[in-house]
Amino acid sequence: MSILLRNGHVIPGDGGPELPETDVLTEGGVITAIGKDLPHPADTRIDASGMVVMPGLVDAHRHVWQAPLRGIGADMTLPDYLGMVLGRVLAAFRPEDARLAALLGAAEALDSGVTSVFDWSNTTVTPEHTEAVLDGYAAGGLRVVVGHTVPARKANLQRLAGMDGLISGGLAILGPQYGSWNDGVREIALARELGLPVSMHASGGPDSPFPRMYEAGLLGPDLNLVHMNAMTPAEARMLADAGVAVTVTPVVEATMGHGTSAFGTFLDAGGHAALGTDVVVNAPADLFEPMRDTLRFERMRSRTMYPAAQVLSNATVHGARSIGLGGKTGSLTVGKRADIIVLDGLSQPSGGGVVTALTPANVHTVLVDGRVVKRHGHLVHHDLTALRTAGIELAHRTLA
Repeated sequence: MSILLRNGHVIPGDGGPELPETDVLTEGGVITAIGKDLPHPADTRIDASGMVVMPGLVDAHRHVWQAPLRGIGADMTLPDYLGMVLGRVLAAFRPEDARLAALLGAAEALDSGVTSVFDWSNTTVTPEHTEAVLDGYAAGGLRVVVGHTVPARKANLQRLAGMDGLISGGLAILGPQYGSWNDGVREIALARELGLPVSMHASGGPDSPFPRMYEAGLLGPDLNLVHMNAMTPAEARMLADAGVAVTVTPVVEATMGHGTSAFGTFLDAGGHAALGTDVVVNAPADLFEPMRDTLRFERMRSRTMYPAAQVLSNATVHGARSIGLGGKTGSLTVGKRADIIVLDGLSQPSGGGVVTALTPANVHTVLVDGRVVKRHGHLVHHDLTALRTAGIELAHRTLA
């Protein structure tokens, strides 16, 4: 199937110049041409005149299973969250709950223009739960890296390692900062044996394990360190030089008091942080607010007018690279998969306008792998209201 998006304001997402009144052609799920007045009798033609056409947003860190719990933790401290959400609620999750949560989270992501997610999937506690998560995503239509949280279940990890379509696998571990050194070394080695990206929460700082990991040859571009609020400039240079990915989740980090965003420290060292939503218990389920928070923090930190449009790359191409999808998505590039969003609502379309002025309500059309999943502001395949109602019922039961 071919789709031609006509006459849009194209933002490639890879740092290249914005392209006014430009067409994008997709065929068989792949971007095959970008240019003005492309002559092609496409199966579907979408008029994007006056609208932004850009890569789908990439959420590099989200605990998707918490989608039904949206808004329950406005004043939660981290210990509150660990006890309530990762303790009581997670223990009550059945496989069918994990499926519903994955499906609801996928639908909410697509509705907000997020086409790819690294799911730090705490619910992969049994083989049955893992199957349910995969089934939810198969129905969801989102591009997702399922970060399995039980390294001991090697059969599940091997299955994930063999998946290379919309659903692929990763490993989500405690890591040497919050877990044991020996476990971290063994788990990173296992992930590399299977070809899986590895994500871990970390704060960095003077007592972090990363200098030791550097000496042991454990750092590399397959590692994604989340938060890193205490990261020092020297540590940032070491990680950036090793190609390690860093993901910041500025809304949750500020709301829960984790500390100042590491975005600027990593940027000064030559790194480009990815962005994540993290948890929706106290944050919106989209990347528009994280982009704005990042821009605000960086302008205050640097005391410069840091260009708003540059933040788009942190939510697209740098996000895709950080979760192992850089060869597939993250930019509008001929040969990449057709993960594309169309945004309305700007009197003069621009990347800076997207970052500073838009919300999920401006997500007009969404394509994932060349398939239209949202059109004219409405999801094509999901009843989001019904999913949210079911999610509320799930939340009430698990919180009771």
